[in-house]
Amino acid sequence: MDPNLLYWKNQGQSFFSRLRIWFDLLDPSSLLSTDEEIQKAHNILGNGEISKEGGGNAPNLSLSAVHADSGDALPIVFRPPALMLMSTPLVVASFLPHTSVKQALYWQLMKQTYFAGFNFTNRNSSAEKSKKISPKQLLLVAGTVSYTTCAGALPQIFTNRLGIRSTSLLTLFRSILPIPLSAALGAFSVFTIRNEETETGIKVFDSNGNPVGLSKAAGQKAVKETALSRAALFGTSAAVPNLLVLLLNRTRFFQKSSLLVAPLRHMTVAIVFGLMIPTSFSLFPQLGTIKKEHVEEELKAAAEDGQLFYHRGL
Repeated sequence: MDPNLLYWKNQGQSFFSRLRIWFDLLDPSSLLSTDEEIQKAHNILGNGEISKEGGGNAPNLSLSAVHADSGDALPIVFRPPALMLMSTPLVVASFLPHTSVKQALYWQLMKQTYFAGFNFTNRNSSAEKSKKISPKQLLLVAGTVSYTTCAGALPQIFTNRLGIRSTSLLTLFRSILPIPLSAALGAFSVFTIRNEETETGIKVFDSNGNPVGLSKAAGQKAVKETALSRAALFGTSAAVPNLLVLLLNRTRFFQKSSLLVAPLRHMTVAIVFGLMIPTSFSLFPQLGTIKKEHVEEELKAAAEDGQLFYHRGL
């Protein structure tokens, strides 16, 4: 079992312990580390030398920059610490009430492309025999980006094509509909891009960290948990700002100062999205568990303590 997974097993089995770890891991200063420093930190973590001088920051650097299946350094733009820097402007822009369909499609395309890359890079790749991207994976990524881009722009498409002017209908399409739509598309992107894990299975480990085989049931559980966490990330990031603006628009102050609504929405989206990143990452353990009765027959004998472990991905 990779040192990163062993660390999560020992330190990250409760929600609050995971949340504390993720707040440390998302420090963007770690993006300045070189590949040599990252591999050194990974080796230090694997050798259990984190208490020695110079190894104190090794867990954070290893967990935030090394893929737990391959042991390789993640591309810098798709590392967890880069997520807020890279995607916050895209998320804020995608939630804006645009004036044209082209604008809505453009920002949806940018956001969905980035998160498709993030989902693919941080997937569980333990069952893959080659590091090269297969044609099927490329089609899944391209198809997912195309579908989610068009679906994400549907509120603006409906508003423009139907020529909606009613205040109540505009509120529905611009403030209410984006909430479940954002959550659903976030989950859909994970399900489709990581579909191969549910078909081929992912590597599972016994309580001693030894690999015992591939499990489709574990793959399905890992993808489902990650999809739910992504739905929570986007659904909450859309719900809180939109509902807050709807409430404030009823007050006299904001009715007289309508120019304050737009910057308030932008700031609220950025703040809520930033807080939801570590929260959504912490909803489920990075080293998940699956009960003996839920795995394939040939793997049940290896679950001596009643469960097996798997890498959930991110």
